[in-house]
Amino acid sequence: MDVTEAIAARRSVRGFLDTPVDPTLLHDLAVKASRAATGGNLQPWHIAIVQGEPLARLKAIMAEKIATGATETPAYDIYPKDLTAPYRDRRYAVGEAMYAHLGISRDDKPARREWFARNFEFFGAPAAYFCTVDKRMGPPQWSDLGMYLQNLMLLAVDAGLATCPQECWAMYPETIGSFLDIPEDRTLFCGMAIGYEDKTAPANALRTERANEAEWLTTIKPSA
Repeated sequence: MDVTEAIAARRSVRGFLDTPVDPTLLHDLAVKASRAATGGNLQPWHIAIVQGEPLARLKAIMAEKIATGATETPAYDIYPKDLTAPYRDRRYAVGEAMYAHLGISRDDKPARREWFARNFEFFGAPAAYFCTVDKRMGPPQWSDLGMYLQNLMLLAVDAGLATCPQECWAMYPETIGSFLDIPEDRTLFCGMAIGYEDKTAPANALRTERANEAEWLTTIKPSA
């Protein structure tokens, strides 16, 4: 698979088979992804791989948190507080498209909450990555995290695996910090489900749209 094909194939998968993933493969993908571009070669990412019994234990912890309605102060604002168009519209549209695939109506709040809780089961994935970063790092280094994670997702596609990057884990920084023994000087950025796609899962029929390049691409033409 070439890079163009991997980019076209990558998407957030929300339904996985319980087929285990070789731990050596997960390790190798994480190491290969570290060739990501990084300003000043800081390499600010810290990655943890979780699978098997520890992952089952984490899922159980989160199931109890969700069942009791426990909340924590998020590590950061996942979305701006005053999100405006066109960004607000895109977020709304993808949510409605997802629920349409799932057959969940707009007014079925319990079903929507139940579906959202699937995030904290990694949508059934048998393995996960977590990404943390030193609290002293700023926006330039956080962009480095994105480049690392994009590498990781494209490498996963090439290996026949599917992924779902999940910033929702930042809603429970204390729980994940304790579980992973994250040092106090680091911030939890995100988790990522990884495994083999369940092609029968209704959610995986969703293909998100991308804005026409006329909305965001500017070409500065040379003078005649």
